[in-house]
Amino acid sequence: MPVLLKGSCRCNAVRFEVESHTPVPFMLCYCSICRKQQGGGGFAINLGADYETLNIRGKRSLGVYRAEIEDDEHPHCEVSTGERNFCKRCGSALWLYDPTWPDLVHPFASAIDSELPKPPEKVHLMLKYKANWVEPEIGKGDKTFDVYPEESIADWHKRTGMWVD
Repeated sequence: MPVLLKGSCRCNAVRFEVESHTPVPFMLCYCSICRKQQGGGGFAINLGADYETLNIRGKRSLGVYRAEIEDDEHPHCEVSTGERNFCKRCGSALWLYDPTWPDLVHPFASAIDSELPKPPEKVHLMLKYKANWVEPEIGKGDKTFDVYPEESIADWHKRTGMWVD
């Protein structure tokens, strides 16, 4: 049975629940979008969940941001298909939904109020785009990638035995 993740924004105007087979906060993304939206240590941590189970309270307080991307992989400015949902009242980043993968939603670990399992290893991705002031803490067994790894969030959970049936 999947884990029920409960999350909210800082001001509690938006609260949500979603079921996840992949609740381990292992993937640290250093791209400029995640870095600037999270406002933390130069990265965001994305979880995976089942979009069909997403239950939201406070929808009127939700805003959606679609990033414009222009970098080495996108030499001409493109608008991302990813919809980054946030609270319009307090600004908390909540989750990413991309209609390219309609079954999935990616809550930000920072928005989750439920206890999350500790990862046995971490994956640091998009290091090519990290800010110059960021010094990633690469632990023993951690994996690093300049861009996206081939292994998905689901595949990582299965490989490490962290998948929740």
